[in-house]
Amino acid sequence: MSSKVQDVTPECQQATSSPHGILYVVSSPSGGGKGTLIRRVLDVVPDLSYSVSYTTRAPRNGEVDGREYFFVDRERFEEMIAADEFLEWANVHGHLYGTARQQVKDEIERGKDIVLEVDVQGAASVKRLGLDSVSVFILPPSLETLRERLLTRGTDSAEELRVRLANAPEELRQYLNFDYVIFNDRVERASAQLAAIVSAERARRSRQETLITEVMQKFNHM
Repeated sequence: MSSKVQDVTPECQQATSSPHGILYVVSSPSGGGKGTLIRRVLDVVPDLSYSVSYTTRAPRNGEVDGREYFFVDRERFEEMIAADEFLEWANVHGHLYGTARQQVKDEIERGKDIVLEVDVQGAASVKRLGLDSVSVFILPPSLETLRERLLTRGTDSAEELRVRLANAPEELRQYLNFDYVIFNDRVERASAQLAAIVSAERARRSRQETLITEVMQKFNHM
């Protein structure tokens, strides 16, 4: 693990004193590297959980049901839509993806911070809900880099690769709708920035009012 990520994590050691947790929405085009950055940050930042999404696509090599995704068939997914079990869901490149409402609700109400890894459609859906959330866009350095990452991943057919790359320019233009943008040219620096965003958001005065009030009361009794 890079020391560049570890160097910022002491600032993240304090748990948020907000009465509810912070929802971090991290998005990028497919191949933008959001999953890699999130995994690195989860390894070093305490009190940060990950929302495991549901999808109708098949598992890729090395993926485990319940870890990267919950893999379900379209019938089950549509049943969950009908039962209003998703915080957000979207059809992405022909596959359905969705965030379970209950997991996010439980974590937030317990005061725990949670990360959503979603495409730009999912991020837009969360934003429309008006939740107290922090959105982060992962910007790949070039279309060619995006192509190379998708080819290296080796999980897409030629047609799927074509669709992903064709949709990427429009997805990239959505960066304007996010609170933060991380330029993902080097994974060590980019993951350090993502960890720093968590730290900065936890330090916001508005998120620490409970703790601030408690400390100020001690001074008032001196």
